[in-house]
Amino acid sequence: MGWRLVVRAAAHRTRRVHRVMIVTSEHDGDVYAHRAMLMDVMTSRLRQRERPEPRRVEPRRTRTPAIYRGADAPITSADHVEGRAFIRWRYVSGFVVVCLLIVLAVFFISDSFYIHRIAVTGLEAMTLDEVYQLTGIADTHLFWVDPVEVRRNLLTSPTIADAQVVVSWNAPLVQVLIQEREPALLWQQGENSQWLDLQGRIMQQRGVRSDLLVVTAEGEPSDDDVSAQTVNGALQIRALLSGVTQLRYSTATGLGYDDPRGWQVWFGDGDDIPEKILIYNAIVEDLQARAIQPRLINVSNPDAPYYNAPGR
Repeated sequence: MGWRLVVRAAAHRTRRVHRVMIVTSEHDGDVYAHRAMLMDVMTSRLRQRERPEPRRVEPRRTRTPAIYRGADAPITSADHVEGRAFIRWRYVSGFVVVCLLIVLAVFFISDSFYIHRIAVTGLEAMTLDEVYQLTGIADTHLFWVDPVEVRRNLLTSPTIADAQVVVSWNAPLVQVLIQEREPALLWQQGENSQWLDLQGRIMQQRGVRSDLLVVTAEGEPSDDDVSAQTVNGALQIRALLSGVTQLRYSTATGLGYDDPRGWQVWFGDGDDIPEKILIYNAIVEDLQARAIQPRLINVSNPDAPYYNAPGR
């Protein structure tokens, strides 16, 4: 009975029934021997139960190249198709690059893209060649033409009031629209004759304009601009006094002219011209009423006008 209890206890600990066939002997020594053998079997099974099973290590899978499979790998029809497609795309890419290089070479080498002439509209006194030289783009490649810089170059001319520059790929490559300044009067000083605009800026005289008021200035010729006040004053004198086509200018007495009735009149620098002309006409009427022939009438200062007459 004793060895049967041991078998049950071992089976209870392992939660599994192990059937062990034991051949009993008639002698007690054999019983103890079989009992010891049974204990060894149960102990070894318990140890195997408690020992973790070794983790199975799967062999590492190696990735083979998508195209290259070794020198001995067979080449399938799909490999031939992919290889031919890859080679064709390389040819196409190379062809595109060659075409782009040819286009760039033609663009920079061809004389068609160099500026040898321009189209200009709005010309009145200036010439086409003169405007072309002012642009500063003669024989320049179209790629390097900056419309803003061309306009800036054109505005350096005192004759040009405004300019618009258009650059295109079609002929003509460069189109220029200019607006010239209108001369207001002809300024003569010594041997120099120049046009002046309304702002008093000096312009190159271009031809003969009989419609312009002529102002003869005293002193040496100068390249300095004239004040706009002087130019506007001269134009007001011409408008308010009929028959006046020429004026004189002096730095001391300003604008004046030789009255055909035999005296000189001075109006100053050009301010308050309408008021000065009223004063001048009143003085002339008064002198003529008193039969006085003046040599000079000065109304530069409207608050203190004066005249000079022989014997006075």
